[in-house]
Amino acid sequence: MSKKCELTGKIPMKGHNVSHANNKTKRRFLPNLKKVKFTSELMKRSLKLTVSNSGVRSVDKKGSFDEFLKAVKNKNLSPRLKKLKKSILIKSPFKKKPIAKSA
Repeated sequence: MSKKCELTGKIPMKGHNVSHANNKTKRRFLPNLKKVKFTSELMKRSLKLTVSNSGVRSVDKKGSFDEFLKAVKNKNLSPRLKKLKKSILIKSPFKKKPIAKSA
């Protein structure tokens, strides 16, 4: 299993452990990943995803999983979620913005 967030694309970072004597040894900083179940109202199904804590908070901020997928860029998503986003955009009702008339 790869240590990558399916929503935000976060991956492990590289760095050093630094001792008191300033000796440096290599280490990895892993993202805080959790297995979370999200439900899509438009698709009427649920998905189990490996998501970072910040990804869960981003979904909460947008209000719903569907709204998050509409707003996020494709380059951060996993291939499975790219397909889901495409089908959600097709199913979602398009909202037309009212045209402001100038007098």
